[in-house]
Amino acid sequence: MAGAKNIKMPASDEKHTQPTTPAPRARVPLIFELSSEGRRGVDLPAREAGAKSGAEILGAELCRANLDGFPELSEPQVMRHFLRLSQLNFCQATQFYPLGSCTMKYNPALNDEAAGLEGFAALHPATPPRLAQGALELMARMESALAEITGMDAVSLHPAAGAQGELTGLLMTRAYHRKRGEPRHKVIIPDTAHGTNPASCTLAGFEVKVARSNKRGFIEAAEIRRMLDGDVAALMVTNPNTLGNFEPEIQEIADALHQRGALLYLDGANLNALMGVAKPGHMGADIVQLNLHKTFSTPHGGGGPGAGPVAVKRHLEPFLPNPRLKKTASGWEFDSNRPDSIGRLRAYHGNFEMIVRAYAYILALGGEGLAEVSRLAILNANYVRKRLEARYPSASAEPSMHECVLTHDLEERAGVSTFEIAKRMLDFGIHPPTIYFPLVVHGALMIEPTETESKEVLDNFVAVMEAIYEEALSEPETVKNAPNTLALRRVDEAEAARHPILRWTAPGR
Repeated sequence: MAGAKNIKMPASDEKHTQPTTPAPRARVPLIFELSSEGRRGVDLPAREAGAKSGAEILGAELCRANLDGFPELSEPQVMRHFLRLSQLNFCQATQFYPLGSCTMKYNPALNDEAAGLEGFAALHPATPPRLAQGALELMARMESALAEITGMDAVSLHPAAGAQGELTGLLMTRAYHRKRGEPRHKVIIPDTAHGTNPASCTLAGFEVKVARSNKRGFIEAAEIRRMLDGDVAALMVTNPNTLGNFEPEIQEIADALHQRGALLYLDGANLNALMGVAKPGHMGADIVQLNLHKTFSTPHGGGGPGAGPVAVKRHLEPFLPNPRLKKTASGWEFDSNRPDSIGRLRAYHGNFEMIVRAYAYILALGGEGLAEVSRLAILNANYVRKRLEARYPSASAEPSMHECVLTHDLEERAGVSTFEIAKRMLDFGIHPPTIYFPLVVHGALMIEPTETESKEVLDNFVAVMEAIYEEALSEPETVKNAPNTLALRRVDEAEAARHPILRWTAPGR
């Protein structure tokens, strides 16, 4: 396992890497172009005499006798084709992936091996608890570990991913105030908030009120006090925030909220910089939503489903979603007899395979290892920031306590946009960072190197960014037309989002 302890510390006297541009990639033929009539990739056994056909089992109206234009290939052709396609993708396994805010960190193969154990991988989600005691014990231990890491009192592994975890926390907030006989309708969100925060608030039935950050990039307790009234249910804040700044007045803000009966909801998207160093519960948080598929190194994005546990203080435990794990004399059981619960949010309890992976990660590193992860992640962000400050200055004068958010002047000097800089990075084998976010920063580049990247990787990234900057001044068209080496050049992303093609049709139809 490539853990945080194996990462080389940056040294100022080492030579810096010169960037190299990959050779142009050959065009990958369409699978239809590889087709030959009559070719097959599988040999099906003859149907036994008297056996029912698919049409007899399913009904003829649900079956097709033939699929016009469908490609016909051998098994090796299919395997090679999809392998070639997979190599066109950018992923943590093959490239540097500094996507800010989303923490696209290395996923140890050991975690996949643990999740692949037959007793876990072959376990059906509807298995009776008496036949799944080992799995339930693992989940109970995971809840305890996350409660310790966050400084909270109770944890539910129920939500499917971070966004559903947000919704869970907000539905609990609504239920909590209603139980007290004080229904509230507003949630305060900073102007640097994650985009999912206002969406989750709206989905939960709340009205969003925006708190303005100060010139240093954080929210002030005075601003929150000014916005508080008897109708504010909670403040929803990320800490460290999306500028990479730690909120220095977070405890004072928590006190102000609690004095007016409101809750502090802390979005745990940036927990990768806090593990073993600071606990949300000690900051005054009442609710914390976590992202196992970010912080605890499980597959993220196209790599698999997420997991979005919610941790709460004791006064909110009755409102956690059903079911809850409960230890009885006969072992672990699921308890749904909880009248104040917000109920189920999904059919089954948690994405179990993701929970196994995250638990393996926590056990492998331990408390000291998790703290070292956080410190090295912060160190790497500050190293990149310092190395690039001459050409890409930081959006904030505060030290980076998570990712770093950088800006540039190339749009004014050369007519080159942040979007075009990001596309040019692809030519150097680097996945672009998050761009144009947070919205309060013009032309933002949000870079999160994570703890698992070596100094050599970071130096190469810096060299690439410097080369792109100089290239934009001397050869702006090269940057504006990027990517220049990939099998696909510019994709119309807006058109793809508005009119996605979700169904295969034969060519020419």
